[in-house]
Amino acid sequence: MNSEALAQILHDGIPLSRAMHVSVISASAAEVVLEAPLDPNINVHGTMFGGSVATLGLLAAWSLLHLRLEAEGIANQLVIQKTAMDYLLPIQGRVRPAARLEAADWQKFRHMLERRGKARVTVTAEMLFEGKVAARMVGEFVAMVER
Repeated sequence: MNSEALAQILHDGIPLSRAMHVSVISASAAEVVLEAPLDPNINVHGTMFGGSVATLGLLAAWSLLHLRLEAEGIANQLVIQKTAMDYLLPIQGRVRPAARLEAADWQKFRHMLERRGKARVTVTAEMLFEGKVAARMVGEFVAMVER
C-alpha cells in the first residue's frame, strides 16, 4: 500500500485524522511516518494539544499494524487496548509521528494469532519535532482474526 492509499483509509475511516490535517510521509510494513501541522491541533499555550499528540501516536502505530497484517494477508479486526504517553518537549510546529515494530515482538504476536485467533502486541510511536523526540506513545493493540 502506498502513502496516498493509507491517507485515504485514515481520512475515510477515522475522520478525526482529516480534521487534524494528518498526512502520510511514508508507509510500509516496517515503518509508518505521518505528519501534522500545528494550526488545527493548537492549544491555549500555542503548542500542540496533548490529545492531538496522543492521537497522532495512536494513528501511526495502528497504521503500521494495519499495513503489516494486510501485507501478510491476515484479515482481522485491530483495536487499541491501552496506551501510555510521555510528553517530553512542547511541540510548536509540524510534528512527525513514526512507528516501527520489533521483529521479536512481531513473531510472538504472529504465533499467538495463528494459535488462538487473537493476540496482543505493543507498538511504540515517537513524535519527532525539529529532529528531537518530543513525545512517545506506547500502545497495546489486540488483533482478532476474521473467520
